[in-house]
Amino acid sequence: MNLVNKVIVITGGTSGIGRQIVEQLHAQNKIVVIARNSDRLEQLKKGYKNVICVAADLSDPNCYKSLSERIQAEFPKIDVLINNAAIQNEPLFTDTNFEYEQIVREININFTAVCSLSYLLIPALNESGPTAAILNINSGLSFVAKKSASVYCASKAAINLFSQSLNYQLEHTNIKVLQAFIPLVDTPMTQGRGDNKISAEAAARAIIDGLKRQKSQHDIGKIKLLRVLNALTPALAKRLLKGS
Repeated sequence: MNLVNKVIVITGGTSGIGRQIVEQLHAQNKIVVIARNSDRLEQLKKGYKNVICVAADLSDPNCYKSLSERIQAEFPKIDVLINNAAIQNEPLFTDTNFEYEQIVREININFTAVCSLSYLLIPALNESGPTAAILNINSGLSFVAKKSASVYCASKAAINLFSQSLNYQLEHTNIKVLQAFIPLVDTPMTQGRGDNKISAEAAARAIIDGLKRQKSQHDIGKIKLLRVLNALTPALAKRLLKGS
């Protein structure tokens, strides 16, 4: 896919990997950024050309339909949807500071929004040229879990199977469903945990490369090794990630 003069919709584009994707693609494309923080959206709009900012709280399923209608009213043709927004809550279910209400919020942002926006924006993606794409940003935690962040791990596992199934459903259309599996990346979400992180800039660059090449399963960095390790010695892979 030649990423020039495309209309690209991305969720969670105001910080971390999403912000870097916007920075690397905005010069030659129209980028529609969906995020919750209005102040960050305003800063993004001022700092980048060809960026259209849409404020929405993806933890609220009631916003998905109106959000998609608003986007398609301005852009009846969309070339790429990048489902990037995600949150990760670290407390264990047995911790005293675990917040019950966060379960639904995390599932909605990480998974429900991905399913809903993918469905609701299909009409605009169908209006694209011979190649349109839904790109879901995923993680090695989708196939090897860790002890903390159980809802995050589950939501990423769900995205993995959702993406594969949806790709089957759309195989006779112009839309391809892609996944980018990223290792630990240096972003606000991962602050204070883990070592040897890759930069958000490097992660975004690799994600964009996979999008250009239409890779249905793009393993980035150490994910390649993790997948091999999980296939050969799954017990060792589990031990390594359990406390990560």
